[in-house]
Amino acid sequence: MALRKAARPRSASGKLETFPRGSILNEPRESTAKTEASFQRAQTSLGGSRFQAVSPVSLRSFSEEAREESSWLPEWLEKELLKGQQRSHSIGLLENILEHEGFRRHIDSVKSLRKGKIEQQVTLEQLQKLNTAFQELEKNGCKSLDIEKFKQVMKKCMAPHKTSDGQIQKLFMKIDCAATGRIQWDEFCTYMQLEYAEQGMSAARLKELTFSLPAVIEERSHGEPVLRICSLFDNTLVMTQEDGVISFWSPQLKLKRSKMVFEKPVNKKSKWATDFTVMTHYNKLILGTGDREIQLYEMSNFEPYCQISGLEVIPLKLDYCCTDPDECMILYGDDQGCVNILLLSSVGELLRMWKKLPKAENLPSIGIENAVLSPNVTYIRWKVHGDWVTQLHYYDSIKAVISTSNHEPTALVIGCTVGATNVEQQMKKIKDCGKDSKARKGPVIPRIPPKRAEGDQTVFQVYKGVKTFAFCKKNNLIVTGGMDRIIRMWNPYMSGQPTGMLRSHTAPVCYLSISAEDAKIFSISTDNTIKVSLYTIWDIVDQTCLFTACSKTSGIKGELTACHYTPGTRSLCVAADTLALLHLRLRPPPEPHLVVSHKEPVLCCKYNKEFRHMVSCSEGSVVKVWDFETGKHLFEFSGAHGGAAITCLTFDVSGRRLITGGRDGCLKIWNYNNGHCLNTLKREDKCAEVCDCTYVEVNRSRYIIAVGWDRRISMYFDSADDLHHFQKPQPYWQDDIVLSTSGVCSVESPLQQASYLVKSHISSIAVTADDSFIYAADDDGYVYVYSIKDYALQDPEREPPKYVNHWRAHVNIVVSVEVVDEEKVLLSSSIDCTVRLWSLDGEYIGTFGQAEPWEIFTPASWKHPRVPYEILIDPQSMPIHPMLEGEPPVLQLINTEPSNVTLENSLSKHEVSYNPKLPQVTNPDLDIKEEINQRSYAQALGKRLKQEHYKKIKRPLAPGGQNTYHIINSYEVVIAPPICEKPDLSVLGTDYFYEESLGED
Repeated sequence: MALRKAARPRSASGKLETFPRGSILNEPRESTAKTEASFQRAQTSLGGSRFQAVSPVSLRSFSEEAREESSWLPEWLEKELLKGQQRSHSIGLLENILEHEGFRRHIDSVKSLRKGKIEQQVTLEQLQKLNTAFQELEKNGCKSLDIEKFKQVMKKCMAPHKTSDGQIQKLFMKIDCAATGRIQWDEFCTYMQLEYAEQGMSAARLKELTFSLPAVIEERSHGEPVLRICSLFDNTLVMTQEDGVISFWSPQLKLKRSKMVFEKPVNKKSKWATDFTVMTHYNKLILGTGDREIQLYEMSNFEPYCQISGLEVIPLKLDYCCTDPDECMILYGDDQGCVNILLLSSVGELLRMWKKLPKAENLPSIGIENAVLSPNVTYIRWKVHGDWVTQLHYYDSIKAVISTSNHEPTALVIGCTVGATNVEQQMKKIKDCGKDSKARKGPVIPRIPPKRAEGDQTVFQVYKGVKTFAFCKKNNLIVTGGMDRIIRMWNPYMSGQPTGMLRSHTAPVCYLSISAEDAKIFSISTDNTIKVSLYTIWDIVDQTCLFTACSKTSGIKGELTACHYTPGTRSLCVAADTLALLHLRLRPPPEPHLVVSHKEPVLCCKYNKEFRHMVSCSEGSVVKVWDFETGKHLFEFSGAHGGAAITCLTFDVSGRRLITGGRDGCLKIWNYNNGHCLNTLKREDKCAEVCDCTYVEVNRSRYIIAVGWDRRISMYFDSADDLHHFQKPQPYWQDDIVLSTSGVCSVESPLQQASYLVKSHISSIAVTADDSFIYAADDDGYVYVYSIKDYALQDPEREPPKYVNHWRAHVNIVVSVEVVDEEKVLLSSSIDCTVRLWSLDGEYIGTFGQAEPWEIFTPASWKHPRVPYEILIDPQSMPIHPMLEGEPPVLQLINTEPSNVTLENSLSKHEVSYNPKLPQVTNPDLDIKEEINQRSYAQALGKRLKQEHYKKIKRPLAPGGQNTYHIINSYEVVIAPPICEKPDLSVLGTDYFYEESLGED
């Protein structure tokens, strides 16, 4: 091993220097103990112990660390720490608090929540150190590392970051997916690459946004196309059509008012509008017309106010900005590629003066030649583009105008408004204006508009020009789109090359908008020939497409004419043949009360004690891995069985590999830490659904055993030497069929007796490790607890086991329950898409995937005494009214049959209670057993009860008549006397039914 190796430093100067560097494996270990005064512990007279004294430096460092962590503490942890807070009178007592096991554990739990896994903390420099260490070991003949050598290397390379043995051991087990006890550098790199890829995908999932589809559609009167959509401060939408119809719409797209502002002329062509903008500070609406006019209207009643006529060009695009109190700017781009600017001062007085001018076509009018003569009006016109202006806007934050056109050399231009401040350029401009005016007095409009100086503008050249753009000062970003279907991202101060290019549209991009709050870009493309629109959301940071919807999914039909994004309502308004509103929402939708673990029904879940993880699988073949101690989602991989549902799962003895069985009849072995499929176990012939699987180790042989609807027990060898990806099961015996079919029906166990103790079907059962309690879950989401200690140890019991407790865990079928004896908790999963954690006494800890993490050993962090929101509002969870607890309802008496017993005896013997807390057994066990033996299950091959419940199929009663499962007790209806007194319910206290009857009287 080379002890002195020359290395080149990564310095900015780039000097060729070398310096000696020792082996990374031979660096002296830093001593964690500083020069501190320490004393030996001595037993006190009370049997206690004196803690070691610590130096002020260590106390200061720990207190700073505690303060740093306390800034991030959850609410439940703050309360827990406040409970044990003490006042310190000496360093020894303070040390007692700091050394308190509970306080240390709370701080450690916060660190684990904050820092995450060790692989997420590895820097590039540390990764290079690890590579060097692995290479040095390989040169010495050590091609792979065991757990102890790996711990040594990690601690050396991760310095100065502290890493515990437990963290390193977990990382080693994740990398060693084959459980060989040794890992290589290639395996380490593969795992890290997959880990970083998963982090990127998880980050992308957190940023996902979408539109609520289909869009909110509102029919509008068939008129001319909508030119433009603007929004006011109250999120009211203002729209203008080409024929001069102005309309106001609510944020929910309900029409408030509308008016045609153009008068229909006689023997003349109708006017048409080109664009409009809102003069918010003066409550005016500015409208450009095809007759070279700029008209102003009152926004309150759409009454005409005044107009500027006689423009040299048609104002195609309009914009307005208030620059100072009582000062504003009106801009418009024309068909000659010019940017025209009207700087107005003393605006209020100026507009009132124009209001008094003579009317032309019912509007007080002033020509542009006369308007510029006013000292309060400054007119500036710049020749900017080689084609007409497609869009322009003045941004007061940068004091510049941004305009675009389809002319490639001048596709986008950022320029000033008043021109250069250079004296020579100003003098030249005055001389040129003097020559053109031919000694005319007063301000004049130049016939040939000048160009800005090179220092006054920044020009961006874009292939095929720019049709639309958007600017964001917060992100210092300009995005452009046009005919080439590419969205380009620009730095406003760098016009040479775009900083990013977004490619997804297959038609010209016609609209762009930037949401600074969400750091998202909204784009729309449309093809006028086939009228297909594509609505896309992009992430600014990652430059990735987050969501795409076409016109078919959005429900928007027709040629798109105008779009507008409203940040206040987070919605996109689109004008086509109809008006449409696309509401932006997070994915999944933010619901403050409802928490789901999966998007689809959960079919199974399992606890991995080696990693302290919980793994759950859903109907859509999605496997999710959760942190058991906090409930946080770690990672997932989808399509595990090609889209087929995963029906069962288990782990190998090391806990490093996940084994899943699905409805496709296959068993698959996964490295569940990174989602890599290691092996596929499958039969040659037709595969039936796998119902359950387990991992068995006998002596030195390891087997994977599976059962399913093929009525066979399939056994697979698990050998590390077998490199085949597909494996076949071992040959089976004919006795397998007999065992798998008759064994279930003939054995009478206490679990079978307990399964008929409740009214609903039992869907899942779990037993504690010491066989003391049984936890049975049913189709209604209830979990029942029965004590089975010393139950049926000698002979079959005639009485059911002792009832202990019950609670409702889900609102639908509970498909899996598992008792985690080490932590004294219960796992439950249901087809209601949730996986929950409970104490063994039924206290609600939390739902996996909830926003606030829990700490498994801290009851203050649990959700108890609260219950899940959907259970709280479910009708079946509602309490029973006192009126219904006494006598049975009338409908029960009607649906009874004649009997010799009296009504009182029948009620006491066959009382039906809604509360499942006191279940009743109405059928003898012997009758049920006899009927089970008589019934044939050959016709039910390939179907099972759970699968039918997943599909929510209500199976009808058997056509052969009633059996012991469907006994209906009926009694004779008692004929009441014709006259009876109304019962006085006031004795019950406050009663809603009684109060309502009084109100009606």
